[in-house]
Amino acid sequence: MKKTNSIEKNAKIVNRYLNSKIKGDPKMLYDAASHLIIHGGKRLRPHMVMKSCQILGGSTTIAIPAASAVEMIHNFTLVHDDIMDNDEMRHGVPTVHKKFGMPIAILAGDVLFSKAYQIISDAKLSNDAIVQLVSRLAKACVDVCEGQLLDVKMAEEKRIPTQNEYIAMIGKKTAALFDVSCSMGAICATGNQKDISNLSNFGKNLGIAFQITDDLIGVMGDSKITKKPVGNDLREGKKSLPILMAIKLAKGEDRKMILKAFGNPKASKNELEKAVDVIRSLGIEKEVRRQALHYAEMAKKSLSNYSGTAKTELIDLLDFVVKRSV
Repeated sequence: MKKTNSIEKNAKIVNRYLNSKIKGDPKMLYDAASHLIIHGGKRLRPHMVMKSCQILGGSTTIAIPAASAVEMIHNFTLVHDDIMDNDEMRHGVPTVHKKFGMPIAILAGDVLFSKAYQIISDAKLSNDAIVQLVSRLAKACVDVCEGQLLDVKMAEEKRIPTQNEYIAMIGKKTAALFDVSCSMGAICATGNQKDISNLSNFGKNLGIAFQITDDLIGVMGDSKITKKPVGNDLREGKKSLPILMAIKLAKGEDRKMILKAFGNPKASKNELEKAVDVIRSLGIEKEVRRQALHYAEMAKKSLSNYSGTAKTELIDLLDFVVKRSV
């Protein structure tokens, strides 16, 4: 990615700010709240806040509290997702509930959620801007919760969802935070409603492209790179776009092979590899990449009226998201 240095630079700024805000007594609570933050994350969402502010002529400095608030909310969702999924590892370290216990993990998530709104409220912005930021972020949090439940219900049902249902789910569960990252950046730059809408649409479509690509990696990614078993999402029974497409397209023995591995925690490595080979043979990767590029193109159109370095860096990020392999 061309502008990696820009992301890394913004990540360091946000990390310093987060470290200054996530501390207090009892110490264990704040250690738990900062656990995932200090052990990884690309800080894509904060970067999007800062660049969306800059594209409208605003200073990235004024956007740091909003950028940090989004990252806190993102990590809040990770803590609670790991509890719901009973995951044991994230970023190569034990999840918060595994390291600190369930009660502290729940409280740590709550602290991150609350601190996000506290730092926005204390930001050096106009009262109108602060109200808009709080309102947008609150709506995004509601969308994430709704999307998470849609995902849970989708997993519980035997019925295979339609592609439209899948897009609606990831549009809330994943894309909502990308959407709000860009709209909050625009608000920090005192953008007008058209600017806010344009940046919001950019973020939402980037978020959908991100999740589609992520789901492809979850099925067909190289386990040496992803650090996850071959066909991990297939074994877990995730109803992601590549799996939905594969089940719909496969016939006869091929379909049986996919369904034998799908949602089967006892599926052998050999069975998973065969199922993934079938999915590859169906041309699923090419079609899923095409779908991701479709949303990427819609995102690009939202920025057609803008120019400058910040736009270039947002487009570079978009290209990175849809072309990545991990």
